[in-house]
Amino acid sequence: MTDPSPVPGPAPEAGSLVLAATPIGNTEDASPRLIRLLSDADVVAAEDTRRLHGLAGRLGVQVRGKVTSYHEHNETARADELLDVVAGGGTVVVVTDAGMPSVSDPGYRIVERAIERDLRVTAAPGPSAVLTALALSGLPTDRFTFEGFVPRKAGDRARTLSALAMEPRTMVFFEAPHRIAETLSAMASAFGETRPAAVARELTKTYEEVLRGPLAELAERAAAAQLRGEICVVVSGAPAVQASVADLVGEVLDRVTQGERLKAAVAEVAEAAGVPKRDLYAAALAARPAR
Repeated sequence: MTDPSPVPGPAPEAGSLVLAATPIGNTEDASPRLIRLLSDADVVAAEDTRRLHGLAGRLGVQVRGKVTSYHEHNETARADELLDVVAGGGTVVVVTDAGMPSVSDPGYRIVERAIERDLRVTAAPGPSAVLTALALSGLPTDRFTFEGFVPRKAGDRARTLSALAMEPRTMVFFEAPHRIAETLSAMASAFGETRPAAVARELTKTYEEVLRGPLAELAERAAAAQLRGEICVVVSGAPAVQASVADLVGEVLDRVTQGERLKAAVAEVAEAAGVPKRDLYAAALAARPAR
């Protein structure tokens, strides 16, 4: 008589490199899939092995596979060693101290190498400080850009922020607590003191806090409060610059000089700039040299 019970098949991630998101604060945010992966993976490559074992202990998980360090100083050198396990049909799970691997953390280079070797890469998605801060900021979320940490040196920082001054999308940054007041002050100088922003710290942890307001005000509050913990800064994008009719007359006349009909030139320029065609036509007609 045959046994009717099903025979367990291979793990769904067998022969894969898996980027697995870990909690950014609250351990309860760990997904069931993360828990299974930590238990079943052939190799767990961790940014900090001590933190991994601490997380596993809090989750009540026994990591049965090999645990190896995988951080910014060895990620390139160790990539092929880990991917050889994947090539042999094993499961390699990459985890960082918190959040999603490769987002301002190790992970990008091993993914790049796995693609070069035509090996399967997948992810166990989960907590993200970037998305959590963005969602809690109260600022537009339809379009955003992640800028990571700004440079530490004042000159480099000023140049970086100056290049972002006209960025129309909401911007998300990481910053260390001992530099946050200085960085907010530099942002106020580059983006304008009244630019809306939010400072989110200790996300999902006991002392989670989100400060919202103009950049200059946030810089003052950060200096006075001496903020602690892991910090995300979310800054509103630059407001759209509304061109005036007078500013557009020269462009219309240049196009007419190049052979376009006045009405056609006015229609295209007005539509692109969002100004009334009638007003622009009248202004261009008045400024047009008499024949």
